[in-house]
Amino acid sequence: MIGRYSTPEMSDIWSDVSKLRRWLEIELLATEAHADLGIVPAADAAACRGHAPVVDERFVTAVLEREAITDHDVAAFVDVVQAGIGDAGKWIHYGLTSSDVGDTALCWQLRDAADAMLDAATALLAAVVALAHEHRDTVMIGRTHGVHAEPTTFGAKVALWALQVDRDRTRIRAARETIAVMKLSGAVGTYSNIAPAVEAHVGAALDLTPVPATQVIARDRHAEFLYACASIAATCEMVAVELRHLQRTEVSEVLEGFKPGQKGSSAMPHKRNPISAETISGLARVVRSNLLAGLQDVALWHERDITN
Repeated sequence: MIGRYSTPEMSDIWSDVSKLRRWLEIELLATEAHADLGIVPAADAAACRGHAPVVDERFVTAVLEREAITDHDVAAFVDVVQAGIGDAGKWIHYGLTSSDVGDTALCWQLRDAADAMLDAATALLAAVVALAHEHRDTVMIGRTHGVHAEPTTFGAKVALWALQVDRDRTRIRAARETIAVMKLSGAVGTYSNIAPAVEAHVGAALDLTPVPATQVIARDRHAEFLYACASIAATCEMVAVELRHLQRTEVSEVLEGFKPGQKGSSAMPHKRNPISAETISGLARVVRSNLLAGLQDVALWHERDITN
């Protein structure tokens, strides 16, 4: 995440601490499911839960230090967790492959990120609808090709933004359903070392739907999610480009908010630059570029490779 452009909620979802907490919960749930099946002693499963290490910044540092030796992130994580639990920790990661844990956690993170985006989109829609009503009779010149055309109202312009934001909400809802999945089906997805009941137990606990998979969850799901993000970014940029033009000195039909003490220039203190709109336009390019990478991730060699 880019710190200065991230919300606290989204930064928390994508932090290393959050990721490793999710990994640990998946491992513990799988161990408890194995205990229900009589594979893992119940006392050992309870010990794993009771003595599981606290996942904080110190834990993350320990995993990174171990990864410098193993050159494998999940293996390093498992080593640190097992050492923290003690003898019963030998059951951690039993029957699992790394992608079982990593892919399930990633989908869990994406599901939570989608919920945050839906909340934000709903708030944005309410604000835009209110603005449209406020300016339904505010007459302004309409432009085509950047040239004066016929009169319109600012409210009519904003109402069209609202409709597009609502369509984006529909897209992110659909992408949320596509990505709210998981798999704990082993090295190539055949359940050869793990029972489907373990996958079902973990999925129910996390409210994620088990899906058929190879070693990894199919990447078209992630690409669909990234398309929904790119569509939202395109809508935001559409609004930003309009506002940037309308804020030009020779137009001066709208202005961004300017808080007390804010400065537009170190050399020209009179300036009120459209920095929020410009930032949105710039970040939209980053989001769109991620979609291209996501589409290229769909094609993998056989049951998996790591080009994704």
